[in-house]
Amino acid sequence: MSALLVSSSAHADAPLEYFLHSAGPAASPTMHLGWGLAAMCVAVVVIVAVLLAGALMRRRPEAAPRALGKEAGGMRWVYVGVGVSTVALLVSLCYTLVTLEAVAQPSLTPGLSITVTAYDWWWKIDYGDDSDATHHFVTANEIHIPVGVPVRIGLKSADVIHAFWVPRLAGKTQAIPGQVNTQWIEADAPGDYRGQCTQFCGPQHAHMAFDVIAQPQADFDAWRDAQLRQAAAPADGRVRDGQKIFMDRCAGCHAVRGSDAAGVQAPDLTHVGSRQQLAAGTLTNTPAHLLDWVQHAQLIKPDSLMPSFTLNVQDAAALSAYLATLH
Repeated sequence: MSALLVSSSAHADAPLEYFLHSAGPAASPTMHLGWGLAAMCVAVVVIVAVLLAGALMRRRPEAAPRALGKEAGGMRWVYVGVGVSTVALLVSLCYTLVTLEAVAQPSLTPGLSITVTAYDWWWKIDYGDDSDATHHFVTANEIHIPVGVPVRIGLKSADVIHAFWVPRLAGKTQAIPGQVNTQWIEADAPGDYRGQCTQFCGPQHAHMAFDVIAQPQADFDAWRDAQLRQAAAPADGRVRDGQKIFMDRCAGCHAVRGSDAAGVQAPDLTHVGSRQQLAAGTLTNTPAHLLDWVQHAQLIKPDSLMPSFTLNVQDAAALSAYLATLH
């Protein structure tokens, strides 16, 4: 129960209703379109409600039954309604097309390009060029970007259809198996912006979140330099024992640069300690939650590919000590 409560509150301070506000040029046109369409829907509801109320309150004189026929003036309301609806839908269509054109490309050349691959149920983020290992690294569920810089995102899927959405920074774009879709985001100010998969993709769809962290350029450069470094070698016996447990039980799926762990089916853990969340926003990242996730993954996030591991007290302490060095 405590794990489920932590899971439900991991992102309680960043609700998805933030789509009502924008924090970047790729989101502003979409936000204005959303407000416009919402206003139109409210107007339709009000008009229909007023007409219905008027019809219910209108009193008709008692009369003998008569054959059905055209009521005087009745068709005029039909013509007016169809005409107004047609004009409103055409205006909405034109406004939507203008908005799509406005957010199709950034006004400036993107200063950063990354690739995001959606998995059931987490996000893999590739920075840099695969052909240059010295400037390439992989992280998970956390995207760092410099403030005021357009960022091009190539979207892929490793399994089913997902959808990438950062409400305050951009609209939704689907990640489809077998093809690469593109998206761009830009943040006007430093901050932590929540993203979410918005295409139902399985039992843990709701627990497929990520963070976009916008930083000043200097802070972003420092973060990227830290991410490029390999994991430090174990410094003492207990940490070495923890690394051996990791290699025996975790390295088949996870990678840790600087070690022999080179798994590709699960998040790269080289700097897992530097991330804010675990399991795609399911838990906050603390040593206790990390160990709890290792031992009770199927309780916390049922049907995920992460199994629950049974560890004795000594092995759990050793593994926790090793994972604490990955920051």
